[in-house]
Amino acid sequence: MKYRQILASLVLAMVLFLFPLSAQAASSSSITRSAGDELTGKDYSGQSLIGTEFTNLNLENANFSNADLRGVVFNGTVLQGVSLHGVDFSNGIAYLAKFRGADLSDGIFTEAMMLRSTFDEVNITGADFTNAVLDGIQVKKLCAKASGVNPKTGVDTRESLGCR
Repeated sequence: MKYRQILASLVLAMVLFLFPLSAQAASSSSITRSAGDELTGKDYSGQSLIGTEFTNLNLENANFSNADLRGVVFNGTVLQGVSLHGVDFSNGIAYLAKFRGADLSDGIFTEAMMLRSTFDEVNITGADFTNAVLDGIQVKKLCAKASGVNPKTGVDTRESLGCR
């Protein structure tokens, strides 16, 4: 019995030595990417884009209305004039994203990490930011215009941002 175990271990070691498995580092490149030369104005409305990564892209005026964006990553992405009306961006990441003139109304942004992102001239009426992480300056800016209640979660926008 012991002889068989030693032989099996030796054979396994030889196989792994002769046919090594390629190592792959866990990185953002392993996440599904939306590729294409021209993504400005693209229509993603109503689509399920769970876990998609948008890195260093210009998505200006793209339409994500009512899309399922759970776990989506916007990294260094230009989101100027985009429609995120009614999206579910829960557990998403927006790092160094520019949301200038974006429509975030009725969106769900619960537990999203939105650090180093800017929110200039955005519509957040009815958006739910419960447990979202945003830079303090951006929260103050959003609180100045926060109003409404999210139609799906029933959460008041001002309360979800922790406005005073």
